[in-house]
Amino acid sequence: MMSLESGKRVRLGRIVGLYGVQGQVKLESWTDPRIQIFRYQPWLLTAPGVEKEIDGIRGRAQGKGLVATLPGIEDRDQATALIGCEITVSRDALPPPAPGEFYWTDLEGLEVVTTENVMLGRVNHLFATGANDVMVVKDGERERLIPFVQGPYVHSVDFDAGRIVVDWDPEF
Repeated sequence: MMSLESGKRVRLGRIVGLYGVQGQVKLESWTDPRIQIFRYQPWLLTAPGVEKEIDGIRGRAQGKGLVATLPGIEDRDQATALIGCEITVSRDALPPPAPGEFYWTDLEGLEVVTTENVMLGRVNHLFATGANDVMVVKDGERERLIPFVQGPYVHSVDFDAGRIVVDWDPEF
């Protein structure tokens, strides 16, 4: 079983707008399905100059988006101050990933080596391209973009060793 940093936070979405005059907000959710964002609480809302923990959020799908009611946010002016806030939750609030699946936050910081044991660097972050996810691996001098595709490129992920083994040309 993987050991996780105490207090590690996972980004689940952000507040993108207002809905109505009673303090409801529109959300962008990065969960799958998107409505699942309401399952994980409490939320920590963060933006420059704002850090607020909120529990008891209620929400619903509204058209192609989501609308949330946040306890303690009673009017449009209070809600306006939260536009742009990222929504994060404690990593412990999420269920364990299915076998062969990983939370990106758990991969960040792991060292990446080739199948020939050549050190490429550490996972800085990941991003989605539509075709596949990509690891951004940095070694201080160089940055490599390596597809996170299990089998052809990613051979193993070992949390106990803190290592990902990839089939990748170190010169590329």
